Amino acid sequence: MQMEPVSFLPLWRLVPAAGTVERCTIEGLGLENELEKSSNALLGRGCSPGWSNADRALTEFVEQNLFDYSKRRFKVGASSTSLLSPYLHFGEISVRKVFRCVRMKQILWRREWKSQGEESVTLFLKAIGLREYSRYLCFNYLFTHERSILSNMKYFPWNADANHFKVWRQGRTGYPLVDAGMRELWATGWIHNRIRVIVSSFAVKFLLLPWKWGMKYFWDTLLDADLECDILGWQYISGSLPDGQELEQLDCPQIQGSKFDPEGEYVRQWLPELARMPIEWIHHPWDAPLTVLKAAGVELGLNYPKPIIDIDTARENLREAIFKMWEMEAAAKSATSDQMNEDVFDNSDSIKTSAILKVIPKEKSSCLTYSSNDQRVPSFQNFNNGLLPRKRPLPVDEEKLHMDKPNKQNKEAGTSGREDLCSTAESSASKRQKSTISTSTGIISFTVPQYCSSSNGRPFQDHESSSLNLTWHEKIDLEQTSNKNGVLRQ
Repeated sequence: MQMEPVSFLPLWRLVPAAGTVERCTIEGLGLENELEKSSNALLGRGCSPGWSNADRALTEFVEQNLFDYSKRRFKVGASSTSLLSPYLHFGEISVRKVFRCVRMKQILWRREWKSQGEESVTLFLKAIGLREYSRYLCFNYLFTHERSILSNMKYFPWNADANHFKVWRQGRTGYPLVDAGMRELWATGWIHNRIRVIVSSFAVKFLLLPWKWGMKYFWDTLLDADLECDILGWQYISGSLPDGQELEQLDCPQIQGSKFDPEGEYVRQWLPELARMPIEWIHHPWDAPLTVLKAAGVELGLNYPKPIIDIDTARENLREAIFKMWEMEAAAKSATSDQMNEDVFDNSDSIKTSAILKVIPKEKSSCLTYSSNDQRVPSFQNFNNGLLPRKRPLPVDEEKLHMDKPNKQNKEAGTSGREDLCSTAESSASKRQKSTISTSTGIISFTVPQYCSSSNGRPFQDHESSSLNLTWHEKIDLEQTSNKNGVLRQ
């Protein structure tokens, strides 16, 4: 296909702009309409973009809220956390800067003997460490965004119910703490870490929804949506991590509400239909008497939904799902083992074993035994002369012995035993002595195996090959004599 030529106008032929560009406000750009202003105002409560705002948030947290962090960090209805996660995610503040500021505060409180401040800093730095741990996991396990780290979770029978997923994300499950958290998430784009655990645990263990669905929804709605942190949190809740929460652990939202929102303020803030419910019934209105519900203006099933699932039913469904997962995993393992089945039997009777040689130790061994030179690695300092060490050839008697061993085991048992002992000692001493060769190009120093220079300047190997008629013991005596004369230097 032939392309039509495209001509570009030179810079001096560009047509000037029709008018001048003036400064205008963000509102003047028309990026939001009237219906979006209220929602965007709520989003601004969670995060105000900018480096200066990030520094201001860090300073405010360190100076005002860090000291009581150990006591207030679980209060879901107040600004009990640092609220720095959006700034960290978008790079408006670094983890190193946060760590340095908090660490300096800890040192100051330690000098002032303020144990509560030290404990608060320790807990906060632990949370920062978990954030870095999520990056470690995702770096080493690249598949964490699509499947569990534990392989047995691939057999878990998830309930991919779109209606349940819709009810969960809209905050209409009938459990006040869960619904309040999901409505705050939709309105502000941020929820407390404890609420994140509660709502994600409800989706995975009560409704048996796939944890990847929840992770995707968090990614779409959270202002501080961080892929690594979300992966770590959802895999932790779903029992997909080796050090995560156990899958069979089912936390009751009613108990969690009385623990983290004892006064019910958080629920009343995000669920106006339950604003007049008494404290003792705020987290489980389905158990409240009709008179209490009528006085509070609550009609279950009309202005506030009934529980989507009973707690006992959810616990039984979770137990059955875990049993089914184990059964499917066992069936898959048995199928794999059947395909790779092997017959195991004892075949030792069919193996012909040769006779074991008798070893007769020598009373006075003349072999060198320098154990300090054993297992020494050869080291070469100069290869310019082209000489490389090679193994010293075995004497004729020893070569003949190795060749005749299978046929002459009974006749030469004693001799072969003595020679084996001598050759072992020699291999750990004579062959592992350090030698120095003087050449025209320089000095080569190395260990095992090596050339040995004689007094005539010829290699010691040539000296051995010229006297092949000598016996083995005479060769050893000749080596010892040469050692005494200073031919070999250590």
